Amino acid sequence: MTRAINAPDIAPPFSNYSHGVLVLDDAEILFCSGQLGNAPDGSVPEGCKAQAERCFANVAAVLRAAGMGLGDIVRINAYVTAREHMAPYMDVRNSLFAEPYPASTLMIVSGFSRPEFVVEIEVVAARKR
Repeated sequence: MTRAINAPDIAPPFSNYSHGVLVLDDAEILFCSGQLGNAPDGSVPEGCKAQAERCFANVAAVLRAAGMGLGDIVRINAYVTAREHMAPYMDVRNSLFAEPYPASTLMIVSGFSRPEFVVEIEVVAARKR
């Protein structure tokens, strides 16, 4: 249903992600809005690691609602508010995914809707129909 693509004539990925992911015919595709690190009760954990775990838990809930799971993710776009948040985010991401890795982008941004948020994660998932 998907195939990881890593071009042999460019530098290899810096971490656990693929250069690209090819979604094959007969797939359903889900585009998940960005998820912040807020819990169902509205609380926001301290620190990037805890917020990234909560973001991925929120992503997993959206995927479950569509009959999918984290293993169906083909692309991750993540945003952090400072360079020091990159490693904790990547540690969480790397603990959740195995080969073939999804395509992934990580950007540093100036902020989110509320100052306590330090990470936001959006995904694209695909599964066989």
